[in-house]
Amino acid sequence: MNEVPDFVKPSIEYAELWPLLLIFGAACAGVLVEAFLPRKLRYPVQALMSIAAVVVAFVGVILIALDLPEIEDGAGRGILAAEGAIAVDGPTVFLWGLILALAFAGILLFAERQLEGGVSAFAGQAAAIPGTEAERQASTRGLDHTEVFPLMLFAVGGMMLFPASNDLLTLFVALEVLSLPLYLLCGLARRRRLLSQEAALKYFLLGAFSSGFFLYGLALVYGYAGTMDFGGINDAIANSTGNHALLLTGIGLLSVGLLFKVGAAPFQAWTPDVYQGAPTAVTAFMAAATKVAAFGALLRLFYVAFGNERWNWSPLLWALAILSMVVGVILAVAQTDVKRMLAYSSVAHTGFLLTGVLGLRATGDITPGQITSTQAVLFYLVTYGFLTIGSFAVVSLVRDASGEVTNLKRWAGLGKESPVVAGIFALFLLGLAGIPLTSGFTGKWAVFSAAMSAGAWPVVVAAALSSVVAAFFYIRVIVLMYFTEPAPGEAPAVTMPSVLTATAIAMGVGVTVLLGVLPGPVLEMAANAGEFIR
Repeated sequence: MNEVPDFVKPSIEYAELWPLLLIFGAACAGVLVEAFLPRKLRYPVQALMSIAAVVVAFVGVILIALDLPEIEDGAGRGILAAEGAIAVDGPTVFLWGLILALAFAGILLFAERQLEGGVSAFAGQAAAIPGTEAERQASTRGLDHTEVFPLMLFAVGGMMLFPASNDLLTLFVALEVLSLPLYLLCGLARRRRLLSQEAALKYFLLGAFSSGFFLYGLALVYGYAGTMDFGGINDAIANSTGNHALLLTGIGLLSVGLLFKVGAAPFQAWTPDVYQGAPTAVTAFMAAATKVAAFGALLRLFYVAFGNERWNWSPLLWALAILSMVVGVILAVAQTDVKRMLAYSSVAHTGFLLTGVLGLRATGDITPGQITSTQAVLFYLVTYGFLTIGSFAVVSLVRDASGEVTNLKRWAGLGKESPVVAGIFALFLLGLAGIPLTSGFTGKWAVFSAAMSAGAWPVVVAAALSSVVAAFFYIRVIVLMYFTEPAPGEAPAVTMPSVLTATAIAMGVGVTVLLGVLPGPVLEMAANAGEFIR
């Protein structure tokens, strides 16, 4: 008779994981608020609790970053927590802080009620079929979906777990935890309900397919390496065990799941429809924070698990980076809707970020003071995140009687109607174009420098040419706002936001200007984050 092995209690490093656990705990508490509090109290309680959770978690991340232990062999700072399933290292805490900062701005946009006349931009009753009496009654009664706050916190928790995952199974769980709430949030727009529900359905179906590819790739890599741990996979590659074709196929399928989430071509088909149909507050949060989390996960997977295989996956990323930039800028030129234009812009920026990923080099090849690939991508994510969330926040202000006005021709003359709003949006567009003295210029310089140092100059040339084309459609909008007269009866109108949306926009403006003029401190923070541990 076989003896049953003794049960060993898993070791959980709560001191390093408590910000992550706090976000999940607040999300669960938000569900209880929905179940037990009267409807009129839910909005203030949910909003304040979400803001408090994000702020406290952000402070916790700073404290953890200041106290990360040095690894004995000098391979960086950090700790493998939860039996090695979660890596809390310099890049992890940097990404945690960035995700929480973007989540704070996102919560402010979710909580905005002044733009819709006392209610939020979310449907009063999501279960009601659009155009029915039930929907009209929900709208008349001023019902509000305060469930969006715990849904958002669950997504934030998944985003924090995603780049910290140190094995394939945890990575998949994090992918689903961050994705499922976003699928729901995309279908909750108060106005244009059918368009919003269509966006949610497309996002869900394509996301489910990408998750299937990811799972299949996970199984193949496990079959090759015999382990799901990133360090174990890297050791198996170094020792050349198993069927190499199995490994390459697994890497390709895993890449599909991650590249779908970052919106890289040819997996970008969902991006314009979802960005256009989702409530603008959701689009702002999703476009900024999801890309941060997904690129963090992609960096850890390719650098830690597949670092010894980089000569085989680098050509794939070369092609995808160039394709993403070309597809993004060409299709953005043809757009007449500002949200769809920003969606294709995000595809192009995914290509720029992939250019930075290609800068991976052996540690011995990096000279002191040289920008590393990890440092460049982390910095670019900061610039892109705040530019994006600020841009969509401005889009939510341009409205008419039927809600937001996203057709570009309706933005003609905005510079005369509202010089401040037009000026802020012009600043964000110049930042996205990478014009000097904005954060976008410094971010592009960082990723281009890292890629050039690694010999990926053809991708950098393609990126520079794409930036020139991209500048055309960004500047076209500025010309439209300042130098084009609106058609009769189609003058743009701007609704004054509350302090919530104004604060989110101010955060975007501050980061865009500060990192354009004084990027040194954040570049140094990204450098001090170091490399991923294994």
